Amino acid sequence: MAQEATRVRQFPFALSLNSQARQAAADRAWAAISRFYEHCRLKTPGKKGYPQFQHDCRSVEDKQTGWKLDPDKVHIRFTDGCGIGRLRLIGSRDSMAFPLSQIKRVRQLRRADGYSCQFAVATSRRVEHQPSGKQVGIDLGLRAFFTDSEGNTVAPPQDLRKAERRLKRLHRRLSKTQKRSRNRRKARQALSKASLKVQRQREDVARKQASALISSHDVIAYEALQIRHLVKNRHLAKSIADAAWDRFLWWVKYDGTLHRVPVIGGEPASTSQDCSRCGQRVKKSLSVRTHLCPGCGLLLDRDHNAALNILQKALSGTVGQTGTDEGASSNASGQPAATRRRTAAPCKQAG
Repeated sequence: MAQEATRVRQFPFALSLNSQARQAAADRAWAAISRFYEHCRLKTPGKKGYPQFQHDCRSVEDKQTGWKLDPDKVHIRFTDGCGIGRLRLIGSRDSMAFPLSQIKRVRQLRRADGYSCQFAVATSRRVEHQPSGKQVGIDLGLRAFFTDSEGNTVAPPQDLRKAERRLKRLHRRLSKTQKRSRNRRKARQALSKASLKVQRQREDVARKQASALISSHDVIAYEALQIRHLVKNRHLAKSIADAAWDRFLWWVKYDGTLHRVPVIGGEPASTSQDCSRCGQRVKKSLSVRTHLCPGCGLLLDRDHNAALNILQKALSGTVGQTGTDEGASSNASGQPAATRRRTAAPCKQAG
């Protein structure tokens, strides 16, 4: 306790927070440092840097103290020394369905469009899945967001492409302002809001498409692409990033865990080249979008053929598997699957 008090005196701004908020900040910092050393020990591919200190205005997390929810669960009062006071929650009201004993943490977040309040609720996240008897393989692409083994395609969202003209205009407006001026602060805020909108649109598409895919199938097979290597192609990097394959696959695995639907990743090698009927390898360039097998005469769309191969590889290589591949045991905020985090945003000052 004496050591903690000494460290608190070194950072006067921390005195306005309660002890549990300081503990939560220390937990997050230690988790980031431990994750860095763990990645170094396991030689995880990709860039690894020692965690950097973030701005002190991004988020504050309270555990069981420092906040109080009104009986109507529409207002929340923060009782620490920051002087935030009583706020009215607007937006999602899912927190009303849970007793206060299940709310384990409350996090205040600052985003480009205002402030939001997140509630971490301890509850079961298992969903009763209605069996459909269908198994599907999906082939991710750029012309189509994905093509499944049934021949269905989903159009790419292209949220960044649609907002690109507005983002460029906002970038030009920002570059013409004077540093540390009020106009620069306004221009930066407008650019941040536009970028945040694109990010949320991508996340929304990924979540909805993943939910629809999981709820209508009993087995999902996908090709385990190394996306971090694919984005090194300067001609396709923007389109790949705009498609947000990684977020889509993350939500597929997450929803698969909730629904107890196996989500199986397969080797992506030669899925577009091999014939899904006879197995003969038919070499073709990326510009050739149709698969025509000279051996058996199968004529299919290139991506449809690849999706069939992905499903066949997954089913033949995972006999007896009933679970989901690694990477689906936590939610979008890095919390365990048993913890549900609900957001009510933004917040307004109440009298």
